[in-house]
Amino acid sequence: MSKAAQTKPKQARHKKFMLVRYSRMNSLGLFEHHETRIPKVNTRVVIKTNKGLELGYLVGQLSSYRAGQLKFDSNQIKKYFDDSNIDISIERAGKFVRYATAADISEERHLKKIAEEEMECCRRFVKELDLPMKIVDAEHIFGGERVIFYFMSDGRVDFRELVKKIAHEYQTRIEMRQIGSRDEAKILGDVESCGQQCCCQRFLKLLKPVNMRMAKMQKATLDPSKISGYCGRLKCCLRYEDKTYTELKKRLPKKSARVKTKYGEGKVTGTQILTQLVIVELDDGPRIAVPLDELKVISSPASAKKKRDTAAKDNQQENVESDTDSQIQDSAVPPEQ
Repeated sequence: MSKAAQTKPKQARHKKFMLVRYSRMNSLGLFEHHETRIPKVNTRVVIKTNKGLELGYLVGQLSSYRAGQLKFDSNQIKKYFDDSNIDISIERAGKFVRYATAADISEERHLKKIAEEEMECCRRFVKELDLPMKIVDAEHIFGGERVIFYFMSDGRVDFRELVKKIAHEYQTRIEMRQIGSRDEAKILGDVESCGQQCCCQRFLKLLKPVNMRMAKMQKATLDPSKISGYCGRLKCCLRYEDKTYTELKKRLPKKSARVKTKYGEGKVTGTQILTQLVIVELDDGPRIAVPLDELKVISSPASAKKKRDTAAKDNQQENVESDTDSQIQDSAVPPEQ
């Protein structure tokens, strides 16, 4: 038997990924690596993304890796965050380069100082060109490939001349990114009224809409100054319990529904979602609070309305049929002689 025949084909090597939080917008992504061991302490890493070299934070290093392999794939990670009612988008964002050294951390601090100078320079050029935009922040990519400016504006802005001026000043690639008020809070946010760091800055990645219906259902105060966050819009935390409140509310009878309790029959005048209590006005006058499992719904407002509509329709049909019978009988009467 030849040597080539004896040689078994090599199995395809499995790719290994690590979960890293990176960039000024606190993005979260999977990065391919070839390390056999992941540190069990807080670790900074140098990664390569489509923007160039960046510094990031290794996520889940204590228990989420086995022999350097992340235990969960992207679908499992997404499912975990979905089950936790947290918005997130996990993508394969690039490759791991190396663990950050003291020199890398020092370089990062140096670049942050440079970014502050670049931001002031950009603001000066914006003022000179009289552009309708607000420069929020600047990010100097670790590898030096480009500088990213984050700005806010009510509409589209022609910033081509601005980019030319900045590029000529710093001799590097310039990128302008327009953001909204929630993104501004993600970049500049500090401590919220709850005493915690802004959620959008700490862990939220996709910022879904929040509406007043959520605040009303949770019986929150409707004072805008108390339910608005750093961004000036409704707080993201109003979404966290909305799913639970919605499910609990579905279990409660509708207002004006007829119910039967051990104290007698009555009509629902109100409900308490969290405690699952139903406020019932009994037929003989008093109003009481009854637990949901101690009452029985006799008829809902919708069924009662449907019943009334059906009865009215039947009456109308009977009247039509009566009129038709009368016409038939009249036509059957022989003419008088």
